Amino acid sequence: MQAVQARAERMVYTTEGVKQVWHVWGREHAHPVVLLHGGSGSWTHWVRNIPALAQNHAVWAMDLPGMGDSDLPPQAKDADDIAPWVAKGMAHWLNDQACALMGFSFGGLTAGFVAAQHPEIVSRLLLVGVPGLGLFVDPLPLRGFQANMTAELREAVNRHNLMAIMLAHEASLTAQTLEIQEANVVRDRLRKRRIARSTIMLELQKQWRCPVHVLWGAKDALYEAHLDTAEQRLMDCDLRDITLLADTGHWANYENDRAFNAWALKQLASPL
Repeated sequence: MQAVQARAERMVYTTEGVKQVWHVWGREHAHPVVLLHGGSGSWTHWVRNIPALAQNHAVWAMDLPGMGDSDLPPQAKDADDIAPWVAKGMAHWLNDQACALMGFSFGGLTAGFVAAQHPEIVSRLLLVGVPGLGLFVDPLPLRGFQANMTAELREAVNRHNLMAIMLAHEASLTAQTLEIQEANVVRDRLRKRRIARSTIMLELQKQWRCPVHVLWGAKDALYEAHLDTAEQRLMDCDLRDITLLADTGHWANYENDRAFNAWALKQLASPL
């Protein structure tokens, strides 16, 4: 992770007193792609994807408002509240140029709002493990943190939660995975999120004006039971591709990064 971070330019944009932190790789390339991470995350959700993407693309990875190193905007509680701030950042850094927008999980939900509200700045939408389509299973048994927990107890909570939601295989839960999780969850200030369990994307898709590419891990604990109906729920957009990565959990871009990177590069190179 440190090697990827060392190659990044850390960019700060402050608007209306709210700081956004972005990291960019391959800025010299002509084809930008913006990455929006998942809930309780940061740009590090993409650490295994950035080197592959940055070979031919300018990769702009944002810490979503209220997560990572970015400030929480006033009164912001969910994806609909932060989407306008994301759009401001994209317009600022990319000079209103339309670009590919890729979102993982909660970041995909946020991307759906951005593409609906500001279609002029989104040339292609790539959604990974995306919520908001009514595919959710019953709530999964997550564990919470308590004050004064030891490092060992915090690690046990992180291990449990990663295996409950994010990953399909114990072998995927490495020291790096735990480092990413711990660094991210302590900085999550957007804690009232509820829209992910709605069907809001069924309406938002009607406002998208770009090609749409969608991927889930076939063993995604959040959606596995209903993925056979996913394509039917995306009939009101320009859906170009829907892919299920075999033997892969929710955090597909991390757990099965080689297959994911091949998929992402193929979609980014496809005709608009």
